[in-house]
Amino acid sequence: MVSNLSQSEEINILASGASWAWPEALRCIFRPRGVNLLVADSTSEFVNIIERRRIHTTIVDMDPEKSNALATVKIIRIRYPLIPCILLSSARDETILSQALQLEVFSVIDKPVEMGILLGQLNRLFKKRYNSDIFSE
Repeated sequence: MVSNLSQSEEINILASGASWAWPEALRCIFRPRGVNLLVADSTSEFVNIIERRRIHTTIVDMDPEKSNALATVKIIRIRYPLIPCILLSSARDETILSQALQLEVFSVIDKPVEMGILLGQLNRLFKKRYNSDIFSE
């Protein structure tokens, strides 16, 4: 389903929090495009933010120190099936890819994240889902 973005619409991306420079790195690529970054540290925070704001995509980190990322994606997909999800993983294997496929994850990106790859996937997602080139280079 393609949903066009209006020129005045606020664009929000919800991502997993991190104790390293990840959120700031995302802000550096989102801010010049006028995209807002919202950060959640748990499944319940993801759900609370999605309930309050229109979210255009989520970026969920498979960091083992935090809540189970696949469980987070599953809850998002059940409650908000139209919100695309990108999954980040440092241990991408067949099991994770199979589960991501079952959950209809838009993309699985290896960690450490190469920003060019992330931008490419965001560009593909926003063109396909929202008919928007906001992430084109």
